[in-house]
Amino acid sequence: MQEIIAAVVHERLPDVSIVKLLDGAVIFETECSYDRLNFFCFNNIFAVIDIELVREPTGSPDKFPQNDAVSPEYHIRKICAAAKAHRTGDVLSERAWAVIAENNKKITSFRVVCSLENKPASISDTARRDIENFIAHYSTLKADRSKPDTEFWFLYRREGFSVFMKRLTRSGEKRLRPGELSPQLAWLLCRIGELGPGETAADPFCGYGSIPEAAVKHFPIKKFYALDKEPRCVKITSSKAALKSDRCEIRAADIFSLSETMSEGSIDAVITDPPWGIFKETSFPLEEFYEKTLTVFCRLLKSSGRCVILTGARREFEKAAAITLDLPITQIIPILVSGKKAAVYVMKKKAGE
Repeated sequence: MQEIIAAVVHERLPDVSIVKLLDGAVIFETECSYDRLNFFCFNNIFAVIDIELVREPTGSPDKFPQNDAVSPEYHIRKICAAAKAHRTGDVLSERAWAVIAENNKKITSFRVVCSLENKPASISDTARRDIENFIAHYSTLKADRSKPDTEFWFLYRREGFSVFMKRLTRSGEKRLRPGELSPQLAWLLCRIGELGPGETAADPFCGYGSIPEAAVKHFPIKKFYALDKEPRCVKITSSKAALKSDRCEIRAADIFSLSETMSEGSIDAVITDPPWGIFKETSFPLEEFYEKTLTVFCRLLKSSGRCVILTGARREFEKAAAITLDLPITQIIPILVSGKKAAVYVMKKKAGE
């Protein structure tokens, strides 16, 4: 998703300079205030305090070199050593000091989080105590390892650098139900679908309503049809405040009954996350299920209408798509979803079909 994220950042922040564009992260510089950084595609936003270049990226990207520098603790020791020698001005810039020192009045406590490529990393008790004392001294915050108001992170990445940063977003993540899409991924799917003013869109496998919620809240569509065959999913989707609107119609419906209830050529875009076949959600083979589903989509879509489909069953989906000649794949975006390899497929109905 890097190029999509870069485009969004440039659109929202006219003065932005992208420093690093990476898998799962983007480091950028801007003079814009924090309230303008409310990107719907970001899980978390941090203010960068310091970047420590550890090594040039060499060798296998799947293996860390075995040396002391490849550790969040290396970065911690460097900053704490400079502080003890009263040389912190040589290590941290004036802006970096401001990130540590300036905190909302509601924020009174912090904890230190260490991560080695998005996995928790252990550090010595001495290093943890030293960095907690350092942050507490310059921020006037109190260390609280259980229920802090904010977090200071030391994150080492495989690309060969470590980042010292303060978390700006809330530390509590929304708990997702099994199979529920995150709001950020749902927003990105709608963004890829280029939902525009006055358009009609649909999600025939709406599940718990992440995609319809993102579409109605953040895109200027005229109508969204949120459909699912499971009454429980429909009930949960119907309970979402953003979807209590005449811009959204929610109902229980099986994908193969839509041809009877929705007009041919009535939909501009289908944005959906159909079954992946992990829990035997389909009554016949997955490839056949996808083939029949794409046939329904093709019938419902307007000429030049588009589909954005997320699935982890890439082989079965691509075989089905190869048979659906009137709805060719125009783009494939590989991603990870909850640690599982998946892909976003963008398809466009042939004009005049």
